[in-house]
Amino acid sequence: MAVNVDVPLHVSGDIHDVNNTPQFTPLRGKLPFEPASNSTAPIDYTVFKNVINGELTTTKTTRHHINPSTLKPEPEVPVSGAEELEAAIDAAHAAQIAWAEVSWEDRRRAVEAYADAIEASVEPLAHLIVRELGLPLAFALHEVNWGVEWLRDFCKLKLPENVIESHWNRHVVERYIPIGVTAGIVPWNGPCILACGKIAPALLTGNALILKPSPFAPYTIMKMVEIGQRFFPRGIFQVLSGNDDLGPLLTSNPRIGKVSFTGSCETGQKVVASCGSAGLKRMSMELGGNDPAIILEDADPEVVAQKVASIAMLRSGQLCMAVKRIYIHESIYDAVLKNVVKFVENAKFGDGFEEGVLVGPIANRPQYERVKNMLKDIEDTKLKVYPENGTSTEGLGGYFIRPIVIDNPPDDSRVVVEEPFGPILPVMKWSDEEDVIRRANDTAYGLGASVWTKDLERGNRIARRLEAGSVWVNCHAVIQASTAFACHKESGFGSELGVAGLAGWCNIQSVYVMPQ
Repeated sequence: MAVNVDVPLHVSGDIHDVNNTPQFTPLRGKLPFEPASNSTAPIDYTVFKNVINGELTTTKTTRHHINPSTLKPEPEVPVSGAEELEAAIDAAHAAQIAWAEVSWEDRRRAVEAYADAIEASVEPLAHLIVRELGLPLAFALHEVNWGVEWLRDFCKLKLPENVIESHWNRHVVERYIPIGVTAGIVPWNGPCILACGKIAPALLTGNALILKPSPFAPYTIMKMVEIGQRFFPRGIFQVLSGNDDLGPLLTSNPRIGKVSFTGSCETGQKVVASCGSAGLKRMSMELGGNDPAIILEDADPEVVAQKVASIAMLRSGQLCMAVKRIYIHESIYDAVLKNVVKFVENAKFGDGFEEGVLVGPIANRPQYERVKNMLKDIEDTKLKVYPENGTSTEGLGGYFIRPIVIDNPPDDSRVVVEEPFGPILPVMKWSDEEDVIRRANDTAYGLGASVWTKDLERGNRIARRLEAGSVWVNCHAVIQASTAFACHKESGFGSELGVAGLAGWCNIQSVYVMPQ
C-alpha cells in the first residue's frame, strides 16, 4: 500500500468520542491455545497500562505526554524499570516454546483475527494518534488501516523449508526457527504502522515479542497490545511503557534474542553498541533518511510539484522516507519551484482534529527545538526562503512550525546535509545527469530516493544508480509488507518487510539426515 497523498481530509462523526469502541470476539476454543484474555468488554481508551503476562499493570511512578497541538497533558502511563522488564522477559520465556510449537497456520489465523480487531478499532486508535502526534485525523485513520493491511499481507507470506539435497543416502534441508524472546523499539512518528511491521513477522515466526513505545507516543501501542491479549497466549505479546532509560535496560539484557529498532541514527548507534555488549543478539535497524527526489526536464512542473511537495510535507516532514531534498533540472526549475511554493503556502496547518488540516505540529518539544535550531541556521546563513510572508503560527498554542521551501541552498548547507525532520524543504538546481546522481548519493543516509520523468527507461536507469534501499520512479514512499524495506549506509541494516523481514526474526537451521 502506498502513502496516499490524496487521502480525503474530511472525516464525519464525533471526532472526540474515543470511547465509542466496537466489540470483537476472542479466539477461545477456535485455536489450539488459550488466549491471555477471554474478555468481550469494550476497551477503555482512558486508562493506559503495561501488559505483562496477559495482565494490565502499572508502576508507582507514572508520567504523561503533552499533546503537541494543545500543550495539554494526556493520561498517565507507567514508567517501567528493571523489575517490570524482568517480569516481562520471564513471562515471554515461559510462553515462547509452546507458541513455537503452534503450527504456522494457526499462528497465521491468530494474526488475521488480531488484524480484524484492529480494523474494528480504527477510529479510537486514530484519535490516540492525533492526540500523541498532532497528525491530521484523516492521515491517522489512514495509518491504522495501513497497519491492518500490513498485518494481513504478512499472513500471505511463508518461510518454507528449503530442500537442498534429497537422495536415498542423504537429505539436507534449511529451515527457519524462531529466535525466542524478542523486542521491538518503536519511534514516535508512526506508532501504529511501525508497530505492525514488527508484530506480524515476530509472532508469525513463533517468537514472543515485547514492545517498547516511545515516551512521546505510548498510547496507541499500549492499546494495540491490550487488544492483542484476546488473540495470543499469555507472555507472547507484551508492552512496557517507560522513559529513555528503559531502552538500554532492554537492549543490554542477555535474555532477549533480537532487538528490532526504528528511530534516529544517533540512538541506533547506541542500540548497536548496547546489543553487542549483551551476547551479540540479533538486530535490525531502520534509522533516518535524507531522501532525494530528482526531477528530469520532461516532467510536468505543476503535476510533479504537487506530488513531491505533498510527500515532503507528510506528517509535517516527520517521516523517515519523506522527500527531504529536491533536485530540479534547470530548464524547469523556476516553474517547479513556483508550484512547490504555491502548494506549501496553501497547505493548511493546525490541530489534527480541525477540518482540512494538512500539516500538524511538530510531535514533541525536543524535536520542536531541533527544528527551530535548523531554522536559526537557515536565517544565520541567509538562505532564500519561500513563502516570504507566510501564515503566522502565533495563537495556535502548540509546537507549530510554518512550512517553508529553501531556494537552491549550497550542497554543504545543514538543511541539505542533515535530515530536518520538519516541514522544511530544500530545492536545488541541476544541469548534468552524472553530477546530480553524484549529489543525490552524496549523503550518509541510504533509505530511499526517487526519479520523476515521462521517460521510464531513463528514469529506471538513473534509479538503479541511486544508493538507497528503496528507489522509486514517478512515486515516493510506496512500501508494502510483501516487499523488503531495506536500509543502506547509515540508514540501518536488515529489512522489516517482505520475506527477508520474516527471515530476520528467525535463526536458520540446516538439517542433515542420513541412514544408519
